[in-house]
Amino acid sequence: MTKLIKRASAEARAFRHRDAEVHGGKQKMARKPAPKAARNASRAVDNDIHDAPRIETPRKPRFAPVTFSEEGGVRYLHFGTEWVQGAMRLRKPDHIELEYAQQMMAWLLFLETPKRIVQLGLGAASLTKFAHRFLKSAKVEAVELNPAVVVAARTMFGLPSDDARLSVHETDAWDFVNDSANHGTIGALQIDVYDATARGPVLDSVGFYRAARACLTDAGIVTVNLFGDHPSFVRNMKRLNEAFDGRVVALPEVHDGNRIVIAFSGPALDVPFAALEGRAKLIEAELGLPARKWIKGLRESTGQTGASFAI
Repeated sequence: MTKLIKRASAEARAFRHRDAEVHGGKQKMARKPAPKAARNASRAVDNDIHDAPRIETPRKPRFAPVTFSEEGGVRYLHFGTEWVQGAMRLRKPDHIELEYAQQMMAWLLFLETPKRIVQLGLGAASLTKFAHRFLKSAKVEAVELNPAVVVAARTMFGLPSDDARLSVHETDAWDFVNDSANHGTIGALQIDVYDATARGPVLDSVGFYRAARACLTDAGIVTVNLFGDHPSFVRNMKRLNEAFDGRVVALPEVHDGNRIVIAFSGPALDVPFAALEGRAKLIEAELGLPARKWIKGLRESTGQTGASFAI
């Protein structure tokens, strides 16, 4: 991996923006005007530091640093470690670069484009950008707690500004899935919530997965990024199966152990593999995603060798 890109701190810009909103708002506390001499003396300094964040008291950073690297025409997102948290090929900024991220779109095999697609954990925004660009009938949303990740996605990975079809919510994924306003409204929910240590999802309780399921429409689907060669995998599979009544499939691992899990809600499915193959060819032709590999993975993971995929 090449050296980290030298660029203004995403954290500094994110928190500077937040501080500007706080201190520039209507609720700013009134102060006594400074004497004229003092105002004149400080004006030159103010001109130099007017963009700096105001720090009232020392505090520990809430998030790991957001850093970047580039190699072979691909830009990578990191949280201060060697772990890759997302990637973008510079010549194809709207393309999903990493195979495991492509697999997060495997719900396309079973669903027409839903009205609402949500990503928990923005990362490099590859899934959010892709859905916004190519699935034009959907409202696309991302949920991200760290404001610096949002800044990085906008400035380093080409995430467009919010519009009528795109929204980025700066909030906790736990709060989002437990908000009753979101229940029963999401057709496809994609979950990729990791911190800098990458030791497993930071949210992985049965309660969290049940709340995620509650957000789905009648026939909604969740995809989750897990590490297949880590102890957290068994724990998450157990909890997902409990939350989704056993209707869970883990695709074969890719990229240093990543395994994408598909969890189904709604009525039982019994879909001919021939129909899935036809759907996969359409996805490959129109979206450029390797959908036939997903079907091979479904067969391999479930051991279903008959004419239909049932779950």
